[in-house]
Amino acid sequence: MAKAYVKFEVPKDIADKTLEALRLAKQSGSVKKGVNEVTKAVERGVASLVVIAGDVEPEEVVMHIPTICEQKRIPYVFVPAKLDLGKAAGLGVQCAAAAIEKAGEGQSQMKEVANWASGKMGAAKQEAPKMEAKAPEAPKKEKAPRKKETPKPQQAPAQPEAPKPEAPKPDAASAQ
Repeated sequence: MAKAYVKFEVPKDIADKTLEALRLAKQSGSVKKGVNEVTKAVERGVASLVVIAGDVEPEEVVMHIPTICEQKRIPYVFVPAKLDLGKAAGLGVQCAAAAIEKAGEGQSQMKEVANWASGKMGAAKQEAPKMEAKAPEAPKKEKAPRKKETPKPQQAPAQPEAPKPEAPKPDAASAQ
């Protein structure tokens, strides 16, 4: 069963070229591994190609990556297994996502995959169900410049009142 976040099918030859580009970039360039690192690389605009595994559970872990890649116009591609992605990224364990920052010797493979993925990104966007059109926003009114407030004259501090002399208290002895 296809995952909800997988927006297009990737042919085996493109997936193999993607993993090879990732291997070469790991050896001679710069690669970010893991969902958090990939997200940061995309948001900062330093990723050249994003690779996402197609068998991630739960799906919500990587579901946001295609959306932010489209917003930043960074090509992304899906590979079938996270184990293969982890091995290509130089890890001994599975990896849900990786991003190539600098391709190094894998530049030609990465460009080929990125061009293929860019074409698919546009096609996937057109095939996606369209949301309701928003009503056009009214033009914003220009705000009138604020009037500068004149500083209020400062009042002189109030003079402390002098203590009133106390009236002498009648003595208890004189009261008798």
